[in-house]
Amino acid sequence: MQRPRLVCLVGPTASGKTRLGVELAQRLGAEIVSADSRQVHRELDIGTAKPTPEERRMARHHCLDLIPPDERFDVARFRTHALAAVADIRRRGRHVLVVGGTGLYVRALLYGLCPAPPRHPPLRAALVSMAERRGTAALHRGLVHVDPAAAARIHPHDTVRIVRALEVSMASGRRLSEWQARHAFGDAPFETLIVGLMVPTPTLDARIVRRIDAMLAAGWLDEVRRLASRRYGDDAPVWRTLGYAEMRRVVEGRAGLDEATQATALATRRYAKRQRTWFRHESQVVWRDPERDAARIADDVAAFLGGARIAKAQGPE
Repeated sequence: MQRPRLVCLVGPTASGKTRLGVELAQRLGAEIVSADSRQVHRELDIGTAKPTPEERRMARHHCLDLIPPDERFDVARFRTHALAAVADIRRRGRHVLVVGGTGLYVRALLYGLCPAPPRHPPLRAALVSMAERRGTAALHRGLVHVDPAAAARIHPHDTVRIVRALEVSMASGRRLSEWQARHAFGDAPFETLIVGLMVPTPTLDARIVRRIDAMLAAGWLDEVRRLASRRYGDDAPVWRTLGYAEMRRVVEGRAGLDEATQATALATRRYAKRQRTWFRHESQVVWRDPERDAARIADDVAAFLGGARIAKAQGPE
């Protein structure tokens, strides 16, 4: 039985995924499933570059605004919501366009979840405490000894994924990389075309700065001020979202706007680099320049949905 065809538009933050996704959805009669781990939160609108009300009128979006700002959300919950959205869209005779930069969400939707052991709260708490005392880099060095394959894939500053890798290894006695290799993300219910947006690093860096300026002009500080008034804990997801902790310091009088803007730009550039690294290791990605190749991307997507196979292009720098 032929698997249903599904198109993904991926790439680093500020690469133009949202705008291009809306244009493709309008042209192809598609609806968009968001694969963004922060846009699932309600009230985090401006700072997450969530599709605007106008963009949502132009193309129907799914998997946005699912939970409040202080609620945690994991990849398993995302996959449940996303699969339900895909089924609903296809039942109504529409095409599905997955748009987002959270690589793990895209991978889990397309290939299933690795059946690693569940969370072990006491062990996780001890590892988080260790990271706070000794630093995330020290925890990553420990992971190098415990699970070198996982350590090679995880950024030394990615506390969440380092803690999870150590937790799995210590709780189960089997390395996370072994669990993943055994599963190999082999549950693939869809025939997929994954288009990666390939933007030169200097261009992307400039876009990031312009976008932060645009967010501030659109009222980002007011958004952060409203959220800060709720008295969410410092470890709430809202304050672990790019730029929100930095802008919170501004509205609380603990930092200047220039300082917070520069810190946000730096953190965003680093995040974009991690996204590029992630998608560079996804072998199925077809890389295209969103400006130069916009028409070709639309043609590729239309041809794929019509049954064609699409040739790959060289990956990002």
